[in-house]
Amino acid sequence: MVSETSLSSSKRSPATPKFCNSFTTRIFADVAGDITIVVDGESFLLHKFPLMTLSGKIRKMVAEAKGSNVSNLELLNFPGGHQTFELAMKFCYGMNFEITTFNVARLQCAAEYLEMTEEFREQNLLSRTEIFLNEIVFQSLQKSVEVLSTCEMLPSNMVEDIEISNGCVEAIAMTACKEQLVSGLSKLDCDGESRELKEDCIAWWVEDLSVLRIDYFQRVICALGRMGIRSDSIIASLMHYAQSSLKGIGKCQFWNPSRTKSSPTTVEKDQRIVVETLVSLMPTDKSSTIPLTFLFGMLKMAIMLGATIPCRLELERRISLRLELVSLDDLLIPSLQSGDSLFDVDTVHRLLVNFLQRVEEEETEDYGYESDGIGSSGHGSLLKVGQLIDAYLAEIAPDPYLSLQKFIALIDILPDYARVIDDGLYRAVDIYLKAHPALTEQECKKLCKLIDCQKLSQEACNHAAQNDRLPLQMTVQVLYFEQLRLKNALSGSSGDGLLSQRISSGVPSAAMSPRDNYASLRRENRELKLEISRMRVRLSELEKEQMFMKQGMIDKAGNGRTFLTSLSKGIGRIAIFSGQSGGKRQKSGRKSRGSEGKTGRSRRHSVS
Repeated sequence: MVSETSLSSSKRSPATPKFCNSFTTRIFADVAGDITIVVDGESFLLHKFPLMTLSGKIRKMVAEAKGSNVSNLELLNFPGGHQTFELAMKFCYGMNFEITTFNVARLQCAAEYLEMTEEFREQNLLSRTEIFLNEIVFQSLQKSVEVLSTCEMLPSNMVEDIEISNGCVEAIAMTACKEQLVSGLSKLDCDGESRELKEDCIAWWVEDLSVLRIDYFQRVICALGRMGIRSDSIIASLMHYAQSSLKGIGKCQFWNPSRTKSSPTTVEKDQRIVVETLVSLMPTDKSSTIPLTFLFGMLKMAIMLGATIPCRLELERRISLRLELVSLDDLLIPSLQSGDSLFDVDTVHRLLVNFLQRVEEEETEDYGYESDGIGSSGHGSLLKVGQLIDAYLAEIAPDPYLSLQKFIALIDILPDYARVIDDGLYRAVDIYLKAHPALTEQECKKLCKLIDCQKLSQEACNHAAQNDRLPLQMTVQVLYFEQLRLKNALSGSSGDGLLSQRISSGVPSAAMSPRDNYASLRRENRELKLEISRMRVRLSELEKEQMFMKQGMIDKAGNGRTFLTSLSKGIGRIAIFSGQSGGKRQKSGRKSRGSEGKTGRSRRHSVS
């Protein structure tokens, strides 16, 4: 058997075929070549008789040729090039050669081009390649993938006409379906200790598909879906294909704004097509779970490569469905726009919009009162997202290019009941104020209004009371609520006044429509449960303060009145701050020091 390498490298005199060996030399030793065929610039000196016997195309070309042109023919756009033509001519001369998975597609296209069918001779080249495909290639997934990958270099119209690619795709899907059944039976036989065997049973062919071109890969995945292949196997295929085909994208390109201004290269266009195709192939059934890290990786690549808007919106929609499970590092998406913030805040804002719409839809579908409050799964997810966004705000706050408008938009989009305590929000705002000292007084007030001083912990209140970066109005509010807290602690109250005030202010009007009335009741129910949750937090803080107070009274058993005197002095100072609606902090401080003794005496009198 003669290899293809020896065929392509053999050279003979013009009187004999270009690829002849001892066999053809013995037959045509006394017969000079009478026809020259040019393929891709390569000339082949051949004989008409064996070619016209097997090839209908060459027979027609010789019959149509006139004069001296009959001995010189040129085959244009020959599939597979002159190497494949050399193999076809070898078949015409009766020379042995091996049909393999790497040349069968080229040989079948060449046989179709040269019309080497059963009409001219039995067991012609076209039938030989069809037998090889049906009996060997289509019975194996790996061989089908190898043949399908060779079709990429052939004319697509011819490959589709003779249905090589379609046959390979269907064979891959059918074989994968059989493998899934076998692996399912193997999993039933696996005991609890054979974990590695269970992992090996999951789509061993996933890696094989990554060698295909994206259009063939898309056809294979669609066929796998029609055959009922499990979603986890399809997701594994998508992830492995993305890792193998998109690994050339450098992270440094994210931080080069000038890179986006230039026209994309051919490689980047191909990668963009890969990203868009992979996103379109993601399973849509709710039972399938795509790792969030993979979704964020695809989203970052889609942004960098300039993928279509529907592609990016689809990724954002999938991420927003499980936003409560996202980590902070995933949200730190670099921005590609020059002069903008370092992080892509707009994408995070859209994720929040989609998430809140999903929560709203879930609440609308549920008509029970008990399921839409603090204890509901939707509100639990909202609380987790609230903590995540507060951490994200604190992370991006030091960015000097982050505009106040975008920063406020991220804060304001979450509803009030998304945060039980505003400590995380206060920390983010404080970092932003520190990193942006050029903010005007009005801008500072606008930003600080978003913080609910009643939802700050004792530690945050102590920090805010001494924070010079905060507006005076917020400092006064913090001190005022601290005064109410101390009063409630001394009187044994738990804040029922604030709760009743909130309840009385939210009674729905009788003039509302039934739908609006129901929505108002739902909001009231949620606010009441939120207030209860908040009071539990306050109660735990008050219990801790009471323990410290009792301990201090025990330590100073002989000087109990001294302890109460110092406490009433602090309350008096806070009362002076709460009474001042304007003015500067220095004046308020002087007033408090001037009236310290008088206020202390009156408070000591009332407590005793």
